[in-house]
Amino acid sequence: MTDSAVIDIRPVTEEDLPAWTRAWGNGYLRPYAESSVDSIRSAAARDRLIGAFDRDRCVGTYRSSPQELTVPGGAVLPVSAISRVSVAGTHRRRGLLRRMVVTDLEEAFARGEPLAVLDAARYPLYGRFGFGPATAMAWFEIDVHRAGVDPLRTGDTSGVLLVDPREYLKAAPGVYERLRAIQPGALRRDEAWWQEATGQHVTGSASEGPEPFFALHLDPDTGEADGLLCFDAEETWEAMLPRSPLWVRDLIAVSPRAEAALLRYAVTVDWVTAVHLPYRAPDTLLPLWLGDPRAARISALSDYMWLRILDAPRSLSARTYGVDGSLVLEVADAAGYAAGTWLLEGGPDGASCVRTTRGPDLRIQVRDLASLYLGDDSATRLAVLGGTEEVRPGALARADAMFRTGRRPWSPRAVRGSRYQAGAP
Repeated sequence: MTDSAVIDIRPVTEEDLPAWTRAWGNGYLRPYAESSVDSIRSAAARDRLIGAFDRDRCVGTYRSSPQELTVPGGAVLPVSAISRVSVAGTHRRRGLLRRMVVTDLEEAFARGEPLAVLDAARYPLYGRFGFGPATAMAWFEIDVHRAGVDPLRTGDTSGVLLVDPREYLKAAPGVYERLRAIQPGALRRDEAWWQEATGQHVTGSASEGPEPFFALHLDPDTGEADGLLCFDAEETWEAMLPRSPLWVRDLIAVSPRAEAALLRYAVTVDWVTAVHLPYRAPDTLLPLWLGDPRAARISALSDYMWLRILDAPRSLSARTYGVDGSLVLEVADAAGYAAGTWLLEGGPDGASCVRTTRGPDLRIQVRDLASLYLGDDSATRLAVLGGTEEVRPGALARADAMFRTGRRPWSPRAVRGSRYQAGAP
């Protein structure tokens, strides 16, 4: 067995791409294909790929991408988005993941990225690196026969228009950008993302399964698109009766009217008996647009986006807060990035955060601060779990009033194909 100290952690070169792609595929149970290397190559042109190399064999993979995150109040911060992390089963428990994470976080901090984000396939892995769960997601399965939506009466689907991929591609990015501007937790979708999502540019990571359908909702007053829907469905019969499932790949709306119409359209598609709706905020209003909200059953409920604060004053001063107030936060960060005592003064109109010598109101672990940051968790809850300590009475309640948001943050994720399972990374 090779000593861990001599395993090389380094940026991936062009010559490394096939080995890196194979190692990543092994880690994610995806068969190796030459076309997958082309997909990784196109990503490598704009992203950072790190590999762990035991001689000429790639035994660990790691990717980070430049991204943008919308925070409460609508500000957009540059972030490092981490993905495709794997370590070969033959090389576990040897510190390779830690070395890759530490290398990348150091580089992100040096680049001036105040935050890093990822989707954690396994809960216990990333808290030790200062990440905390910052958004949650729910998967819904809608029983169409119970939904109580009659397209001729209660199920208003006016304004919904089925379109081809090219027409969808013209309008959908603009709809998403309007949502991203106001949705805490949303990330940027670039042109390459949309090209692949609509099949205009197919890579080795393209999904299998049925071809998707595309729909837009047009605002009746302006005629402009204010909602989008991408879905696929499989024709299934049982005892001469249709039992077709419909899988929502993407549903984005910037008005309640558009959201309601698109969902009602999905549950009134002929032959469909179940609608699967993944990756929604747990407090989504979508079930309430149905005649019977109990028809939408939550099949999975989980943490989703994890966040790591690297630059505390920049991150905390970028967002707005629910009420005017001030807090002195003593942040514990073993890696040192966010460590210190910070005076946060903020409210609905903006905030400032500076280092201070004042005594703390709260002592908080950096991972707990990450869970507070987008407004999804509460300091009162986190204090019970032990990562947050109230030093001055009333500080927990004040932190909750400042950090919590009226609606939970949401990181919209579009699903590439219907062959996925709840909880898959």
